[in-house]
Amino acid sequence: MKKQTVIRRKKTRAVKVGNLILGDGQPLRIQSMTKVPTRDVSAVLEQIDRLVEAGCEIVRVACPGEEDVKALGKIKKKISIPLVADIHFNYRLALMAIDEGADKLRLNPGNIGDRDRVAEIVEKAKRHHIPIRIGVNSGSLEKDLMKKYGPTPEALVESARRHVAILEALDFHETVISLKAADVPTMIAAYRLASQKFDYPLHLGVTEAGTLIRGSVYNAIGVGTLLQEGIGDTIRVSLTADPVEEVKVAKMILESLDLRQGVRVISCPTCGRSEIDTAKLAQEVESRAMKLKGPLTIAVMGCAVNGPGEAQGADFAITGGQKKGMIYAAGKQERVVDEKDLVNELFKEIKKHKK
Repeated sequence: MKKQTVIRRKKTRAVKVGNLILGDGQPLRIQSMTKVPTRDVSAVLEQIDRLVEAGCEIVRVACPGEEDVKALGKIKKKISIPLVADIHFNYRLALMAIDEGADKLRLNPGNIGDRDRVAEIVEKAKRHHIPIRIGVNSGSLEKDLMKKYGPTPEALVESARRHVAILEALDFHETVISLKAADVPTMIAAYRLASQKFDYPLHLGVTEAGTLIRGSVYNAIGVGTLLQEGIGDTIRVSLTADPVEEVKVAKMILESLDLRQGVRVISCPTCGRSEIDTAKLAQEVESRAMKLKGPLTIAVMGCAVNGPGEAQGADFAITGGQKKGMIYAAGKQERVVDEKDLVNELFKEIKKHKK
């Protein structure tokens, strides 16, 4: 209904991850990470199923030990999205992960051992067309960089440069880079600097962002600022919460910037004029709307002041007063129903018009 603002994204090289391509102007991809031991295959698959339903496009699993890596093959056979193995320090686990069918490795070559071990991983990754994400984190910077710079954007980018140099010396260029910090201004500055230094796809995120509300705010500011500037090719919203919440927030960030056409639910904040339970209605509508395909805007309004105007600007809407509500479709009033029936009748109207 509204004019779309076009964000010009920075050109990066294309890196293939499973059946997807990161960079090169391809759609921004949403990632998440499972939060149960990877060796517990049934629990991992349950989380991945819910993540996919919510809109996750790439999923990462932690692989701290051999049991976890050996589970990758079983997981891979049961899922439809690319699978990323998160490996630290142990080069043998990286080699095993490739054998088990991982679509991508998350590791830092500078932390994996001597050059021969890194070369062995790179050679195998090349043969199997497996990309590597270099994941720099402000909490685990090299000691000399901490001494020279402290936990600054310059330190994060220099750390990434070192890891990239190792891979490039081995003629490996299927690389994705992330530079995550818990401090949002540091994170933003680091990615800005990295976007000038590298042409590899950038994986955006605020690390250790916190619980659902705080983490959502920090990621919306950090990731959203960079996306608005055209920086970033894939995102993961890190939250101390159910991983599905990470996907929901990521989708909302992309939708808010018109970088993805989804289902947008707008709702009034309510005030003393409200005569229906707008907050409850909005929660119910948003929960059910997550399963719809966009582009679609649904408005949930609580009174006659802004309600009719917002309703006319949305694809579908409900406005309420005195325990009843009006249903709108394509900006036109359809009918009045009781408050208890509003949500069900709204979705009946959506289903009817989308046939």
